Amino acid sequence: MSEEKKTSTEVSKVEAEGGRIIFADEVVATIAALAVSDVDGVSALSGGVVEGITEMLGKKNVTKGVKVEVGTEEAAVDVSVSIKYGYKIKEVCEKIQQSIKSAIETMTGLRVVEINVFVQSVVFEPAEKDDARNAKRKEKAKEKEAQPVLAEVVEPEPPRVK
Repeated sequence: MSEEKKTSTEVSKVEAEGGRIIFADEVVATIAALAVSDVDGVSALSGGVVEGITEMLGKKNVTKGVKVEVGTEEAAVDVSVSIKYGYKIKEVCEKIQQSIKSAIETMTGLRVVEINVFVQSVVFEPAEKDDARNAKRKEKAKEKEAQPVLAEVVEPEPPRVK
């Protein structure tokens, strides 16, 4: 993106029949954030220090980790994410780029010229793994219950006396 940073109050003006259509940067950032949340393998958007402080104060920031630059016909996006452990990071990032591009272009008509994905961390999520392990254990237990137990009854021989 360019050296100039746009604030969330800046807008994109698109000439349309009967007037102009104006997109606030925050609108495009929200579209991008929601598109990222639909991608399998993404743990979370990762914001910086400011977003962390905002969140600690109890304010939910949907666009945490998303920065956009919106022009009159084009948009560029920077997104910072945490990826779930076990996923192919390059493939997840490519899906993020496709999802953001599709969502912004479809919803706004703006052409997306650049999407930079910054992987901030890889997150191990044990709750999902534990759930998968528990499901496998339950499945094995059901299999054992379903199988008949074959046992041979053997009568003991009387003791031999010498």
